[in-house]
Amino acid sequence: MYNANKPNLDELPSSPQLIRSTIVAALVAVVLLVTIILPAEYGIDPTRIGSVLGLTEMGEIKTQLAEEAEADRQMQYELQNLQPGKDQSGLFEILAGLFISSAQAQTAGDGWKDTISFTLTPEQGAEYKLVMEEGAVAPFKWVVEGGAVNFDLHGDGTGGQSVSYEKGRAIPEDEGEITARFTGYHGWFWRNRGKQDVTVTLQVGGNYSELKRTY
Repeated sequence: MYNANKPNLDELPSSPQLIRSTIVAALVAVVLLVTIILPAEYGIDPTRIGSVLGLTEMGEIKTQLAEEAEADRQMQYELQNLQPGKDQSGLFEILAGLFISSAQAQTAGDGWKDTISFTLTPEQGAEYKLVMEEGAVAPFKWVVEGGAVNFDLHGDGTGGQSVSYEKGRAIPEDEGEITARFTGYHGWFWRNRGKQDVTVTLQVGGNYSELKRTY
């Protein structure tokens, strides 16, 4: 039988050396956590090193977009799980929010099919979507008065289809066109991360059957 050579006990690290190595490794991990991971992933920057390296802004964007995506997901979940007779008051409130808002829709005389304006208080979000067929094209333009907003231009379809067209942080305006990748709802989620009220004015045209507020 082959017996492996036993290591020389003098060559093995001593207990104080092991403890010292463990402490050093823990300190390195803490430093990396505080200076790199927290700023880059969560926007938390106690040492301000993350700001110098440009990591804090990245983390803030990740955190805010994650919060906005979660709010959108929660809203979709609540709508899908409302059943007739289960909560009539809750159903009424959500339907009222979908089709009636403080924004007044009006027919534009400058080539746009719909123009709406609505106000967002600090931390408030809103979502408007177009009902579109696959391949339909809808030009759009929106402008923020009094500040800027974070936004997520995305779409949802039947059968769990979803797509993200564009996202932005602290944007005062945007314009372009949506080309629907599938039949469903395509539009914007905006959130006001500023400290003052802002007013968003959205203009849309092109091929869609309806513009509705979904959040």
